[in-house]
Amino acid sequence: MKTITELRDELSVVFDDLQSGAIKHKEAGELANVAGKMINSAKVQLEYYALRKETPTIPFLEN
Repeated sequence: MKTITELRDELSVVFDDLQSGAIKHKEAGELANVAGKMINSAKVQLEYYALRKETPTIPFLEN
C-alpha cells in the first residue's frame, strides 16, 4: 500500500475478516501493529519538518 487511505481501507478489510473469522486474532493484531509503525513513521517525519518550519510532501499521506 502506498498511501494512508489505502492503509485505512486495508485495515477495514482486516477488521471485517476478523469479525467473520476469516483470520485469527493474532494475525489481525500483527497487521495492526505494522500499520501502527507505518503511521508512527509518518508522524516522526511530520514532527521533523515542523521543527524545521518546512512543509513536507509525504506521498504516504497524500490521496
